[in-house]
Order: sequence, then C-alpha cells, then structure tokens
Amino acid sequence: MPTPPASIRLERPGDPESIHAVHAAAFPTDAEARLVDSLRARGELRLSLVATCDDAVVGHIAFSPVTLDGADRGGVGLAPVAVLPEQQSKGLGAALVTAGLGECRAAGAGFAVVLGEPGYYRRFGFRPASDFGLSSVYDAGDAFMAIELRAQALAGVAGLVRYGAAFDAL
Repeated sequence: MPTPPASIRLERPGDPESIHAVHAAAFPTDAEARLVDSLRARGELRLSLVATCDDAVVGHIAFSPVTLDGADRGGVGLAPVAVLPEQQSKGLGAALVTAGLGECRAAGAGFAVVLGEPGYYRRFGFRPASDFGLSSVYDAGDAFMAIELRAQALAGVAGLVRYGAAFDAL
C-alpha cells in the first residue's frame, strides 16, 4: 500500500512530544531533540513546521533568530530539520525546507543561514556564507551557507553570525 502524501503545517500545542521523537529517531543522539525543546522553552522558535502523514508527525523543521555581529538584522537560522528514518528519501525534508523558507520570507526575514551539506542545500538557493562576507563560530567552511530571503538583505553587511544560546549545548 503506498504511503499517503504528507502535509506541512505549523506546530500545534500537542506536537512537542512527537517532534522530540522525530529528532531523536533521525539523529544518532537526542541532542537535536533537546535543542528544539530548549529553543521552544526559551521562546526562540521563530518558525516551527511539521510534516504529517495520517495526522502523525513524521518530520520537523525549526528556524530561530540569529545575530550578525551582535545585532538583529532580521536573519534566521535553519536548524534542525529531521524526518523519521522510515519516511526519509520521499521528499519530506525538501518540502519542509521549501515551506519554511517561504514562511520566513513572508514573515519578513531578510536572510537565512544553515550549517549543512552543501550539495543538499544549494538546490534551495543557499550559497557559501563567505560569499556574503559572513562567518560563524563553527569553522564549517562551505558547509556554512546563507540565502537572501529579501533582495539585497545582505548587501553591504558582513560579520560573525551567532545562533541563540540554546545552540551552545551542541
């Protein structure tokens, strides 16, 4: 029997336990699951979307505020994104990224950054953050990427991007 198509929606009050389970199943440790819990507890989830299949949460993506040289310049960090192992390779991660970037753009975010696999994130328009003069504390080279969500949002700015304090535990 084919898998029913998933839908993407905003996180709801009953979702946190399922979201935690998705991240715990998708990664080798529960660090990302705890990160999402911490972002939520700190009120730092700018956007939290879930992918559902038959009303069950099977994927999740989080966006939280980032600073540029200590200032809020309207940027968000995409992290983390996860899909249950048995639901991977079906396009759910890509659907979450696409929907999330669209929601962030609609909400007025100027840019997004991600620390991830360049081959995966380039298809969404991400480029090495160094192309924009951005750096991070993670010494990630081309794996640290950025995308402008608003035209010229990163024009004339450069500096160190920092994620929120919840990321310090990773």
